[in-house]
Amino acid sequence: MTEKITEIAEKVGDFTLYTLLPAMLMLVAGLLVIRIVKSILKKILANSKLEKAAHSLILSLTSVVLYILLGLMVASSLGIDVSGIVALASVLTLAVSLSVQNFLTNVIGGFTLLYTQPFHSGDFVEIGMEAGTVVEIGMTYTKLQTPDNKMISIPNATVVAGDIVNYAVTGTRRVDVNVQAAYTENSDQVLSALLEAGRVDRILPDPAPSAVILGYTETAVQYSVRVWVKTEDYWDVMFAINRNVKRIFDQQEIRAAFPHVHVYMEQ
Repeated sequence: MTEKITEIAEKVGDFTLYTLLPAMLMLVAGLLVIRIVKSILKKILANSKLEKAAHSLILSLTSVVLYILLGLMVASSLGIDVSGIVALASVLTLAVSLSVQNFLTNVIGGFTLLYTQPFHSGDFVEIGMEAGTVVEIGMTYTKLQTPDNKMISIPNATVVAGDIVNYAVTGTRRVDVNVQAAYTENSDQVLSALLEAGRVDRILPDPAPSAVILGYTETAVQYSVRVWVKTEDYWDVMFAINRNVKRIFDQQEIRAAFPHVHVYMEQ
């Protein structure tokens, strides 16, 4: 009985020594190689002309593939039938695909964004109801940073399916500041005041600034002052013009309109 136990122990020891140890060494070496490959890939991406916002997507997908390959190699070194694992994985993938349909759709959306390139890192875009600067195109989400420093993550499938407005493509934007003035105010005076309010730093001379009458409501005349600026100056110029409009209207005693109701009483 003792001899059989000893024999079994020796076999277990041989298995550990000749099978498990090489597998462990392969695992450690594989993890080291993956780290090196990812480091090299990061340098290649940094020096490439590929969209920076998509770097994380490429790195994530590469990591997944490398770890799967390493797992199969380690399993093979342990004497496990890898072909059976692959076949089982295929069946599981088919079964799980329905439950992770949204995930797969977002991944495909990420590749679509890489191919079509509707925006680039640093562009100010509007996607659906959200607007901000593109920070990253991830495996499943696109991240935008809003002007008030909020980080918004939008599913890639939503980005691809929705309307994308890119304000940074042409390099310039038109600032429209709309105001209302009472019907009793002189229109020429209001237009002149708006043009004066539009004379702020960083506006472009061409196209020239303009002030127009947009239309008429029940209680007011609608005006607009329009200037062109570089995309990065949009918010600063808009805030400056809004401040000027209030100041100049007060100086010239131009009355801004507000909702009101006239009541007539018969005696």
